[in-house]
Amino acid sequence: MRIAVVMPRGSRMERGRTNSMETVAVTLNRYSRYSADVRIICDAGAADPAMRGLVTVPNGLSKRERNRAVIALLRDFEPDIVEYHQQLGPAAELAKSLPGPVHVLYRHTRIKPPGGFVERFRYRRRLRAFNHLLFVSEAACAEFRVDYPGFNGSISSVCNPIDVEAWRGDPDAREPLILFAGRAMPEKGLDAFCEALATVLDHNPLWRGALMLGDWEKHRDWAEPHVRELDRFGDRVEVHYSAPLTKVAEVTRRAAIAVTPSRVPEALGLTALEAHAAGAALVSSGRGGLREASGEHALYVDPPEAPGLTEAILRLVGSRTLRRSMGRSGLAHVLACHTPTVRAAQLDDLRERLTADRVVHGSLPHRKAA
Repeated sequence: MRIAVVMPRGSRMERGRTNSMETVAVTLNRYSRYSADVRIICDAGAADPAMRGLVTVPNGLSKRERNRAVIALLRDFEPDIVEYHQQLGPAAELAKSLPGPVHVLYRHTRIKPPGGFVERFRYRRRLRAFNHLLFVSEAACAEFRVDYPGFNGSISSVCNPIDVEAWRGDPDAREPLILFAGRAMPEKGLDAFCEALATVLDHNPLWRGALMLGDWEKHRDWAEPHVRELDRFGDRVEVHYSAPLTKVAEVTRRAAIAVTPSRVPEALGLTALEAHAAGAALVSSGRGGLREASGEHALYVDPPEAPGLTEAILRLVGSRTLRRSMGRSGLAHVLACHTPTVRAAQLDDLRERLTADRVVHGSLPHRKAA
């Protein structure tokens, strides 16, 4: 089976600096039983590509120019199935231009709810370009069905994998460190975390905090005043701005407690899986796919505002036994449910069903003679 994976415009797949979507794509296809027949298409420019065999188009092309370049690559490769990560509009145009393969839209976030009749018509027309919509959690599927009632297309989910060995830490050997790792924006609850952390540190002088702040320059104007409130703790709070994934993993492996206080329904929540894999005890809002990611292995706080976060963090600070127990159970959970082997097999099974269905009801591409 030939599989083409089309990454969105601007995706370079740079090792150590992949975003969560790129990390998922690399991980799933590295462990796929069809890995030898997978071609990931992305923009050129990575000094150290995250995966061998990437196929690139020139960086900086316009949307129209990039689509033309991608179409040329797809026609030359003649895939059985094409998976388009994230971008609905450009992906729909590509799918309409290439009859024959199975076309799958792979969404890592919600598809924007339509704002009116015209927008609803445009979105539905784009969605009809695909044979299948793939989300990263059942929660995301349910949210889509609410936003688009009556949609009768093919929908399913494959939860994100976590490469445990890249994150694994010892749940029994942790520093007294409380971690926030996420984009520096209101939706991720950074302000509530900063307020809760200040209260916890005021009453627990042996404990420290760590902030791994993604997209810092984009959100700096809003985020900086909240982060500056922690300046009074000096080196008891370490702050890392837009750090590479390797640094995020290193700090997560040290932290005794990780906090994911997202105010919005997350599609799944890779940050939660990373905390579990590293062996940290997790405090989570549980919104959207976060509860699906963690199951019974997190302390849930909803609404995820400072008073509730403070209470949950203090509970963990006060019990080393509870922290260790949650760290061990969270690690065991991701090893059982979220490893690349498990999730890649699930995706490959779906690929086989979709292509088999196309053989029965239609036709796959007729390949040129070798």
